[in-house]
Amino acid sequence: MINRPDYVSRALKFKDLPIIKIMSGIRRCGKSTIFEMIKKELEAMGIGREQIISRNYTDVELDGMTAREMLADLKKSMRGGQKHYLFLDELQEIDNWEKVVNQLMSGGNADIYVTGSNSKLMSGEISTYLSGRYVSIPVYTLSFREYSEFFRGEGLSSQEMLEKYIKTGGFPLIAASRIDERSAYQVVHDIYGAIVSRDIVRRHRMNRQDLFDRTVRFILDNVGKTFSANSIAKFLRSENRRLSVETIYNYLKWLEQAFIIHKCQRYDIIGKSILKTQEKYYLGDISLKYGLMGYNASMLPAAIENIVYLELCRRGYDVYIGKLQEQEIDFIAQKPGEKIYVQVCVMLPENSSRETDNLLAIKDNFPKYLITLDKLSEGNINGIQVMCLQNFLLKEKL
Repeated sequence: MINRPDYVSRALKFKDLPIIKIMSGIRRCGKSTIFEMIKKELEAMGIGREQIISRNYTDVELDGMTAREMLADLKKSMRGGQKHYLFLDELQEIDNWEKVVNQLMSGGNADIYVTGSNSKLMSGEISTYLSGRYVSIPVYTLSFREYSEFFRGEGLSSQEMLEKYIKTGGFPLIAASRIDERSAYQVVHDIYGAIVSRDIVRRHRMNRQDLFDRTVRFILDNVGKTFSANSIAKFLRSENRRLSVETIYNYLKWLEQAFIIHKCQRYDIIGKSILKTQEKYYLGDISLKYGLMGYNASMLPAAIENIVYLELCRRGYDVYIGKLQEQEIDFIAQKPGEKIYVQVCVMLPENSSRETDNLLAIKDNFPKYLITLDKLSEGNINGIQVMCLQNFLLKEKL
């Protein structure tokens, strides 16, 4: 089991505060394992095992449990006046769960940690109900730094590990099992199927899965490209299929809620505003594309762009596509008091101005990066830091 200290420390920063710690992310990204790491840390701090209560609401014996039953079950386990630490896994399976955790937290003797695989866990109504009483901690599949830990001591170079990471993605199960690419894609295909079955088809009572599947294929073909619901509707019409734009918007929303895709909005650098059109979509893990379509070298540009996008998200940035008049910057990444600009390409062309001119047109002093697979191109071009992908992913601080 590879330690993921960033998530553990972020959760424990709020230990014993009257705040619900909600860790959400795509299924099989390692949330339950992170829970085990947090429990281990609590025990190292002197918390007794009898004070730690765990429930996974996807377990068969808990299937169909109501909020009232959930409350009764947890209260029964919280014996005596000592503080208890509740770890509630996949809580989106329980309707009105927020009322239960709010009541338990209000009692003062519960420190509550929650995971979920659907962002509806924090829908508008629920977040309003828990306003000021929760912190959201997004969980992603393995970073390259975490992924590399699985292969430490096996004689692989950093470059070889990067190639494996690009081709098999960051699901912990894939890294831990050390299976070949074909088997890895089958596992990812099964993960995707379980997500769609549980979090989309069943939850939304979808009855036209053939059209949904074609919509997903379109998205996979266009990772990192601009498209709209109208684009998808037009594509389906070309195949003599019909789907309303409203239904396509619902499909996109459901895929986002299940963390299969992430929307990246466009940001006007001059106007300093978020634009409501021309967004792009990236996958919760690039291996989802391979699991449904297989891998070929033509996918490499979109793959490394997706990997860079997720890495920026992991590091706590709000990530946007940059618009500078008619030019586009792959990513603007911001957090309080900090901003970076990032351009991504597979190889730096001989005429590097094609990749650098848009960054040089930005008239501020925030750091600018050009990320490439070409290690020999590393250096500085008029203030732009050129970095190979593996060094960018392993860099402690940008």
